[in-house]
Amino acid sequence: MGGNCILYNIIVYFCASNFFEMSDVKIIITDRDGVKHEVDAPTDMNMNLMEVVSAYELAPEGTIGVCGGMAMCASCQCYVVSETELPPMEDDEDAMLAEAFYVKDNSRLGCQIRITPEIEGLEVELAPES
Repeated sequence: MGGNCILYNIIVYFCASNFFEMSDVKIIITDRDGVKHEVDAPTDMNMNLMEVVSAYELAPEGTIGVCGGMAMCASCQCYVVSETELPPMEDDEDAMLAEAFYVKDNSRLGCQIRITPEIEGLEVELAPES
């Protein structure tokens, strides 16, 4: 009986993985030491750029995402280097960047950049730690 259950789980997994096309996007992230990292970011997990930076440990723990991704601290500020078109900035992100340090014209909060297929090839540079 146990063998049938395992076989059933394998069949379900195979069918589900073919039915739901899981995809990643390539993103280039320059860390605060100037090192470029090309990473794969999953589009099927409702993640944001701040969470990807944390997952790949591209910033020391406790220096990024301090507010938990609520656009309230700017610890995940980054500079968008590529011409990738991102959704417009919401009011809370704009307000936070108005108070942050090291802000440039291309500044965005990583916690507000959703990982979607449309951002394939996005290149960002992490802003200095405030």
